[in-house]
Amino acid sequence: MIIGLSTYSMVNRIKDGSMTVTDVMDFAKKIGSEHIELVPFGFTLYDDKITHTFNEALISEIKEKSDAMGLPISNYAVLGDLLKPDRDEREAEIERLSRHIDVAAKLGISLMRHDISSFRRPLETNTPSEFERWFPVMVEVSRRLADYASGYNITTLVENHGFFVNGSDRIIRLIEAVDRPNFRMLVDTGNFACVDEDCAVATEKSMPYAGMLHLKDFYIRKKDRLPGIGGLFRCDSGNWFSGNSERYMLRGSILAQGDLDMRDIFNSIRNSGFKGYASVEFEGMEDNAAGSEAGIAAARSLYYDRGN
Repeated sequence: MIIGLSTYSMVNRIKDGSMTVTDVMDFAKKIGSEHIELVPFGFTLYDDKITHTFNEALISEIKEKSDAMGLPISNYAVLGDLLKPDRDEREAEIERLSRHIDVAAKLGISLMRHDISSFRRPLETNTPSEFERWFPVMVEVSRRLADYASGYNITTLVENHGFFVNGSDRIIRLIEAVDRPNFRMLVDTGNFACVDEDCAVATEKSMPYAGMLHLKDFYIRKKDRLPGIGGLFRCDSGNWFSGNSERYMLRGSILAQGDLDMRDIFNSIRNSGFKGYASVEFEGMEDNAAGSEAGIAAARSLYYDRGN
């Protein structure tokens, strides 16, 4: 397994202007990262809102720096909402995400994650019947993007992200139905908790479908222990937010310092024989740099030293 850092782990530093994305690459290399994952929060590689143009200068700068410092770019991950009720809006979203696949190609990388459903989908729509109703659309849009990406030898990834397109059974079923060799799962070890699933069990089930991993940990508390705190979509750094059932509250933690059984999870990863990229994705309330550095150290210890 190749352990590295997601730029999302440093999003506060990027957004407050104290670090650029290339500064984050330097920091990642310094703390022992073996790759960098690009998540365009706080920087733009394709302006999909106003100019609809590529930031060719920054794309070239990132690619050249990656090559020069020997820090591969593992993945390019963007948000997406491919379940828009209006067909024209859905087609526009497919087109927008296709341009982001173009960004991955310009970067010379082979993985690109796109969401299928916005994580802010209303809770009352996160039902099995709604999933069944939208499932044919999920299959269609995922195939179209995977087929487009195949022209660049890029594998598209779907993450267990949010509350609707999440849960090991749902994602596995989707991957099997799409039936494309370049459509795989980005297994997030923590996000299964958002839908009240046992993260160790779900990770083990999902490993045969994994194209990449996110290494994440959470604090988990019963909601009645935290009255008046958090909400369903307060997923930004430092906040408690509700899981899908609203029985539990979650908050990001430094890897291996939260409530998930990371030793069990890492055993499942190791036993699967997975040799691909795994990103530490820190979204806790601690300082970004401190949380990221501690997370990289924990991941290396758990994987190489078996946590001893």
